Amino acid sequence: MNSNAQPIKLFLVVAFSCTNLLVSLTPVLAKPTLDSSRSDAYGGLRLRPQTKTTLAQVTTFNQPPIPPGPAPGGRVRGGAKRGPAGCKITKLDLTALVPFTQEANSVVNVWGQTTVEHPSWFFYVPYTKDLPYIVEFVLQEDPDSKDSKEIYRKAIALPDKPGVIRVSLPTNTPALAVDKQYRWFFTINCDKEKNSPPTYVEGVIKRVNLSAETVKELETAEPRKRYAIYAQKGIWYEALTTLAELRQKNPQDAALQAEWLNLLRSIRLDDVAAESILPVTP
Repeated sequence: MNSNAQPIKLFLVVAFSCTNLLVSLTPVLAKPTLDSSRSDAYGGLRLRPQTKTTLAQVTTFNQPPIPPGPAPGGRVRGGAKRGPAGCKITKLDLTALVPFTQEANSVVNVWGQTTVEHPSWFFYVPYTKDLPYIVEFVLQEDPDSKDSKEIYRKAIALPDKPGVIRVSLPTNTPALAVDKQYRWFFTINCDKEKNSPPTYVEGVIKRVNLSAETVKELETAEPRKRYAIYAQKGIWYEALTTLAELRQKNPQDAALQAEWLNLLRSIRLDDVAAESILPVTP
């Protein structure tokens, strides 16, 4: 009996050793994450593949349905015909950082909510100040009317380098009214003579009120929590603005970088998520 037990014991030792060897050789698969050590001073992102992520669960943006009535329409990407006097060809187009939907009939609706009287908009601009382009931001009342009243117009200076810029409605302009929609335009004329069509983006913004309970929660919440509340309530403009300000104050924060990537990915703007948020210019 002892003569039979010895070969069996030897077999089990060899089998166990082989199993451990196979386990040790099994590759570990990791999801890509963000490399905070390679972000620039203005918050540009770089992707670092094949590294483990230890970031907290990112927040989900709950996009509200388009309100009843005429569809807002709009344009989230610039794209004019480029002739001899047209816009310089760039890797990425002019892009509005705003939610949009594309219907079955290919109609694009660009629409988002705000809770403040004087909100901010963010745009990815691929052109720089060395180009003689004319840039304007315009805000109108009554977006569905042919006689829309213009309430704000501002010439925009092109940045030093391509990136995401912020345009804010000044406090000395009329406040946005609650439950009223407004149409905005961001236009770049690349031809001073205006013989070529401009490249532009446009959409509709609506101011809404939050519940008293949510307002109270926001009053005591720190900025990261406020961002999460706005995102969960479908308030795009304050969610984006809060997160952009956090990223500019903490450019090396990998968790904030992941939130930014996730937020823009949720509205299908992954391609501009890695672009720098540029300092605000007067």
